[in-house]
Amino acid sequence: MESGSAGSGKKICESYPEAHPFRLSPAARPPLRIGLLLDGPKLSAFFARIIEDITGSNFASLELLVFRKKPQPLAPESPSTSLAATLKKRLLDPKLRKSAFYDLYLRLDQRTKPPNHPQNVVDCSSLLAGVDSIEVEPIGKKFVQRFPPDAIEKIQSKKLDVLLRFGFNILHGEILTSARYGVWSYHHGDNEFYRGGPPHFWELYEKAPLSGVILQVLTEELDGGLVLCKSLFATQPTVMVSRNRFAPYWGSTGLVIRKLNELHQFGWDYVKERAIPPTTYKGKRKIYRSPTNAEIVRWLGPIFLKKSIQYPFRKKRVQHWRIGVRIGGRSLLDSAFGNDLEEFKWIEPAKGQFWADPFPIEHEGKTWVFFEDFSYSESRAWISCAEISADGALISPVRCLDNSNCHYSYPHVFRSGDDLFMVPEARESGSVDLYRCLDFPTQWIRERTLLRGKFVDTTIWQQDQTWWLLTTRAEPDAGAGSLLLFYADSLDGEWQFHRDNPISTDIRNNRGAGRVFQAGNSWIRPSQSCCPTYGYSFSLNEITEISRSRYAERLVKTVAPGGSLCGVHTYNFAGNVETIDGATMTPLNRLIT
Repeated sequence: MESGSAGSGKKICESYPEAHPFRLSPAARPPLRIGLLLDGPKLSAFFARIIEDITGSNFASLELLVFRKKPQPLAPESPSTSLAATLKKRLLDPKLRKSAFYDLYLRLDQRTKPPNHPQNVVDCSSLLAGVDSIEVEPIGKKFVQRFPPDAIEKIQSKKLDVLLRFGFNILHGEILTSARYGVWSYHHGDNEFYRGGPPHFWELYEKAPLSGVILQVLTEELDGGLVLCKSLFATQPTVMVSRNRFAPYWGSTGLVIRKLNELHQFGWDYVKERAIPPTTYKGKRKIYRSPTNAEIVRWLGPIFLKKSIQYPFRKKRVQHWRIGVRIGGRSLLDSAFGNDLEEFKWIEPAKGQFWADPFPIEHEGKTWVFFEDFSYSESRAWISCAEISADGALISPVRCLDNSNCHYSYPHVFRSGDDLFMVPEARESGSVDLYRCLDFPTQWIRERTLLRGKFVDTTIWQQDQTWWLLTTRAEPDAGAGSLLLFYADSLDGEWQFHRDNPISTDIRNNRGAGRVFQAGNSWIRPSQSCCPTYGYSFSLNEITEISRSRYAERLVKTVAPGGSLCGVHTYNFAGNVETIDGATMTPLNRLIT
C-alpha cells in the first residue's frame, strides 16, 4: 500500500511487515520536517521501529538529530568494578540503598525478558545516516533540562514541524515551542491514573486491569500536555514488568506515524479535534516513582510465599471452551439483562478437544454451525461443521477446512448472492483469505487473498451498497492489536483503508466477537474484551455512523461470564438459533487423559 518514500532507512527490527497503511498520505503537500531528540545512536527497538515508519513514509522526512552531550565524569571509572565493590557502594549510599531491592528485581526481570522485546537496544547508526545533527549540553539540575540559546537558534533554523523526544530528561523552556507543532513524547502509562514511572510497573503492583500508553505534546506540566492519542492493553498476570511492557510498547509504535499521517493529510486543527479530552487525574499517588525496598517486600513477599506453598500441588490449567446453543429464546440484544445465559445448552466436545467461535447459518432448510475445533495434543485447530438438532445438539461434526501447518479459528461464514463464503482466522499464515464453498459443508476453495499481514477476527458485511471489512492487526501478537476498517465496492474489489482508522486501540473492544448484524434500523457490532484475561466478555455496539469517511459506534450491552465460566467471547445467531461460547478454567490432565 506504499508508494514513493521520503527516506530509505535500513530495516533493523524483527518481524515487521513492509506494508504499513499509515505510511502513505495521498495529500499533495510538502513533506513534514521531523527532528529527533536523542541520547545517542543506540536506541530501543521500539524507537527504531518508529524511525523506520518515518523514513519509509511518503510524507515525512528526518531533518535534524539533536544528540545529548554527556557530561565528563569527575573521575575515570574502573573497567572491572567487582560485585563486592558495587554492593558496597550501594549499601553506603542512602539513595541507592533505598531502591536496592528494586534493582535486584530488575536484574531478575532481565533474565526472564521475552525474545524480540521492544526495549532491546539496537544500533540505529545506519538508519540515521545522512541526517544533519547537532550535539547539545542541556542546562539544568537533576531531571529538569533546558536548552542553551545557541542550540535553540540552530534547531529553529531547521523549521521543523515536529520534534520527537526519544532522549533527554524532563524538558522545560523554549525547546518545547521550537517546532511548529511542538515536542511529541510517549508516556507509557495511562495519564488518567499513572503519572511518573517506572513504566507499567505500578499497574502490576496495584493490580490495575489496564496498562495504557499515550502520545502527548509536551508542556511544563508533567504528563499534562495535549494527549494526541491513547492505547489501552490488558495488564498481564505476572510479576515481571518486561512481560507487561511487551504488548503496550510494540502495540503503540504506530501512534507517531498515525498522527503524522493525519497532520499531513488534514492539518493541525483536525489532529486537535481528535485528541483525547482532558480528564481529572485519578491516580492513587500524585507522582509515581521507583518503589522502595519496603514496597518491593510488601508486594513480592506474599506472592512468593503463596507460590512456594502451591508449587508441589501445581497443575496446569487452561481455558476449556464449549459451545452454547439456545433455540427460540429471547435474543441477547432484547433481553433485559446482559448475562441472560441460563437457557443456553452447553455442549461438551470430544475428549482432548475444545470447541469455540461458533458461526451458525441456515442452509437448505436446516441450521448448521461452523466452529473452531481445537486439539490439545496437536496444539492447533481446524474448522468443523455440524447440523444443529431441534433440541440444540450438534449432529455428527465433520472437518471442513484443515491444514496441518496452520491453526484455523473464527470461521466467519456469510452469503453473497447464491454463493457461501468463509473468512477463517489464520494469523500465522500472514494473510486474510476468502474461501468459497464448492460442496456444502466440507469442500472449500480459496477464492482470493483480501489482506496481507497478521490479522485476527476478520468480519465482513454488506451495507448501503458497500462491502465493509473489520479486522484486528495482530503484530507482533493479538494483545498489541488495533481494529481497522476497510471498504470496497464489491466482494472481489480493491479494499480501501478507512480514514477514521484505527477504529479502536482499546483491548476491551478492539477485536470482533461475531457477525455484524441488523436489528430493526440499527446495525450491531459484537466486540470482544480481553481484559482482564483473553476472551473474558463480549459487547454489542450499535454502529451510529458509517460512511466512506466516518465511523462511530456506541455501547449497547456487555455480556460477562457468570457462574463457573471465566470467559464468553463469540456471539452469533441464525433464525431463532443463538450460539455463544464459554470457557472454564480446567486442569489440562482432565481434558487429555
